Amino acid sequence: MDASGKIQIFSHKENLSEDKLKILKLIDIGDIVGFTGTIRRTPRGELSIKSTDLKLLSKSLLPLPEKFHGLTDVETRYRQRYVDMIVNEDVRKTFRTRSLIIQKIREYLTKQGFLEVETPMLHPQAGGANARPFITHHNTLDMDMFLRIAPELYLKRLMVGGLSEKIFEINRSFRNEGIDIRHNPEFTMMELYQAYVDYNEMMVLTENLVSTVAQEVLGTMKIQYGENEIDLTPPWDRKTMLGAIKEYTGIDFSSCYALEDAKEKAQAMGINPEDCDNWGQVIDLIFEEKVEPHLIQPVHIIDYPRDISPLAKVHRDNERLTERFETRVNGWEIANAFSELTDPIDQRMRFEAQMQAKANGDEEAMPIDEDYICALEHGAPPMGGLGVGIDRLVMLLTNSPSIRDVIAFPTLKKKN
Repeated sequence: MDASGKIQIFSHKENLSEDKLKILKLIDIGDIVGFTGTIRRTPRGELSIKSTDLKLLSKSLLPLPEKFHGLTDVETRYRQRYVDMIVNEDVRKTFRTRSLIIQKIREYLTKQGFLEVETPMLHPQAGGANARPFITHHNTLDMDMFLRIAPELYLKRLMVGGLSEKIFEINRSFRNEGIDIRHNPEFTMMELYQAYVDYNEMMVLTENLVSTVAQEVLGTMKIQYGENEIDLTPPWDRKTMLGAIKEYTGIDFSSCYALEDAKEKAQAMGINPEDCDNWGQVIDLIFEEKVEPHLIQPVHIIDYPRDISPLAKVHRDNERLTERFETRVNGWEIANAFSELTDPIDQRMRFEAQMQAKANGDEEAMPIDEDYICALEHGAPPMGGLGVGIDRLVMLLTNSPSIRDVIAFPTLKKKN
């Protein structure tokens, strides 16, 4: 076998030298052997290679897992992915599909006129999302640097510069947070920005991108994930965040903006909002616990609280909300998008509110990025932005139960 598949190889003893016969008897499972011969069919019609010579190319010094039971220990599969791939065809198929998904995303965006760009992985300060960063130190400059938690602020600097009206990047981001079946500290994102559109166009773009990739990779827009059949055919449903909470809890928060009132309503539902410092955090917590598990079919949850959306434009009809949506499929967030905030005065006030939250103990709050505000002060076009989690999208399209199944070398706890 090779990367393309399996084929039977046979040889007559008289066609091999005595030395080659000795080598043949010493070959073990896992050895890499080169054969020379002609292609033919056996009397039973099986395509085969009639070998006239062989050469041992590489000797396997460690035994592979038993043929029929394979590698069954999950942790060993993740730690020794090379062995996992050798013995499990499904694993190789998953990672080939991952590569194809990323290829099709690039193709789709390029056809839509987007320009692929690259932005820094090392940032002088963390920003672009609410998350704890990884910190490192640059010896020559004698300064701390941060592995990026999101490319957003640099991509929007490029939009200010007028490089293109449509840009995108596919690359890694890093967040110093917990690990579970949907989170890995190192993960892959696609993030894009388009001038002169808002979050409504971003919803349409999200639907068309995901459904097109599914059709081209799998040949269908109807996929199976676990016990659920999920239909990715556009258009997708849209629900306001407050409307979805009312639908699944019966509680209307559209006129309840006081923090203490919101906390009381959360407690009445059996939710502990003790760590919530503002109304938006309470709403987000209620949504996660009471609504998210019900969202199996694709849906855009729109109009997020301003408190938890420091980079999104304020909603045109309600200043307590923003023009932001998250796309949910199978209960997961697979995309996050805004009508982007381009007003430098409003952005400074949002950053200042984030700094106050950090002073109150919120480790994920963003610092003020003065250079980014300076960029906005030079004039940023109105724009929509979209981020798609590649790993979760691959999970969805390959029916993989854990993010570790779609990252070749996931982050693991150090062995004792």
